[in-house]
Amino acid sequence: MTAVDERGITRFFEEIEPPEGVKVELLRGEIVMMASPDLVHNLIVADVQDQIPRKHWARVQTQDVDIVDEASEPVPDLVVVAPEVLPACGRLLPSGLITMVVEVVSKTSVDRDYGVKRSIYAAGGVPVYLIVDPIMAQCVVLTRPEGEGEKADYKGQKVWKFGDPAPLDALELELDTSGFGTLPDVKPHRWPLQ
Repeated sequence: MTAVDERGITRFFEEIEPPEGVKVELLRGEIVMMASPDLVHNLIVADVQDQIPRKHWARVQTQDVDIVDEASEPVPDLVVVAPEVLPACGRLLPSGLITMVVEVVSKTSVDRDYGVKRSIYAAGGVPVYLIVDPIMAQCVVLTRPEGEGEKADYKGQKVWKFGDPAPLDALELELDTSGFGTLPDVKPHRWPLQ
């Protein structure tokens, strides 16, 4: 995709007014629309947010993220930023300011959350990417982003089953996963790849 194409798609994306209840993201030049999430998803996001101390961290839901050198504006379920670097306003939060992003997997977002978003967040230099997966009842903590573009990836990966505490060293806390719900009757998947 040329720079002109990327600017054009970004401008077009900024002007989209999605229907109520629809979340829209720009992922490597592709506009992706998703329906409102399941209650299990929303409760997990709220639980993760509640465990991150407000006095130390800004915890922001559904904030558009600006990934430098990418035609991508993902909208993580939760963004965690040190309050002293948080801008006063703006639609796009630069990825370089972010300490952690959180995505809670749904039955339609599995490949995006484990695949393309992993690469996008790594390309943006986001230090920690937490994937909470109510399909497989696991948390995946990705650290040490490296690389650029589609070849970017996280070099550190640890997986914890729901019920086990998931250490989030960058936030100096252990995430209690014992209350996380699961999505019944959803086909298991193969992620994360080892």
